[in-house]
Amino acid sequence: MLYKEIKNNVYYIGQNDVDRVIFDELIPLEHGTTYNSYLVKGSEKTAIIDTTYFPFVDTYINNLNENGIKHVDYIIANHGEQDHSGALPELIKKFPEALIVTNAKCKENIKEMLLIPEEKIKVITDKEELSLGDKTLQFFMAPGVHWPDTMFTYLKEDNMLFTCDFLGAHLVFDDLYSKNDELTYSMAKRYYAEIMMPFRMMCKKYTEFVSNLNPDFILPSHGPIHNEPNFILSAYKDWSSDTAKNLVVIPYVSMYGSVETMVEYVAKKLKEAGISVYAHDIVRDDLGDLAVNLVDAETIIIGASMVLAGPHPAAVNACVLANALKPKAKFASVIGSFGWGGKLVETITGLFTSIKPQIIEPVLVKGKAKPDDYEKLDILVNSIILNHKNDGVLK
Repeated sequence: MLYKEIKNNVYYIGQNDVDRVIFDELIPLEHGTTYNSYLVKGSEKTAIIDTTYFPFVDTYINNLNENGIKHVDYIIANHGEQDHSGALPELIKKFPEALIVTNAKCKENIKEMLLIPEEKIKVITDKEELSLGDKTLQFFMAPGVHWPDTMFTYLKEDNMLFTCDFLGAHLVFDDLYSKNDELTYSMAKRYYAEIMMPFRMMCKKYTEFVSNLNPDFILPSHGPIHNEPNFILSAYKDWSSDTAKNLVVIPYVSMYGSVETMVEYVAKKLKEAGISVYAHDIVRDDLGDLAVNLVDAETIIIGASMVLAGPHPAAVNACVLANALKPKAKFASVIGSFGWGGKLVETITGLFTSIKPQIIEPVLVKGKAKPDDYEKLDILVNSIILNHKNDGVLK
């Protein structure tokens, strides 16, 4: 747990969680995560911006006690999810004078999820301001990055923007500030892929908003603080853009090696043509890595064995994941192998209800691929090459 001044009576009061290995029972964490919380001391009023995850509430409150925090006027809830708001019930007991300041949607969430009494909540609207004396907090509604209740808090006099989940990363740190290195970039991209990519158009909108605001500091709720904001803003401009990269992603599952052999053949041919390929073993590899590569993919090929007249459940899971994450991929296809029949291609392509890619003619074989099946794979490869050239990602 840290208590460290960032600038002009603005303090970091969050903590690292080095032991957490999965987030939301879904996302593997390679480098743990943080629950960032901030204390702002004005000349007349004191505010906390976001709190902590509820298993760490006792540690969080002990940290406040040890650093002599005896009075808080406002607790800003930028978002109702409990990794940020989990300490609210205990904080309003410790600081009975404090009001929770949030928007109308977040108010309903914290009432329902944390049983916060309505009289303890002050509702604010877009662009409304709250004075702390010599410091002014301004609130900007930012629905869709990533919940409908998300908002940003802007500390006007110090040009500091508290963005909650937006522009964050699951990455513990010793220093407060981003090192702007490859590790920070990769963890921020993984975080974007898994949490923000489904809301890509909103990310594009609010990346532009933050860029125009031009804060000196971006203070997210997970991961290091950005005291050189262009690092994370440039990355988000790229990731949320409409332009994919010259990349084919192939999530596959192969029960007896037939699909894997075909995937390896297609990958080799595409690489020879100058196209980057990421082949992902759905059963053995980290789904987070698949999500990261989907950020840039122009084409997705699902490789699947048939199980009980349908695609292998792992392949279905990969399709559901890709459809939910909504990458900008424009093209998709299927490489499959079956024993006695079923609806593999129809089931897989029918799962792409959100991203709606153009389907390139799939290749489905009985057992192992034979010479005429390799001819079909060559046609698939040539179609991908042509699509990438026509779309300008392959020069």
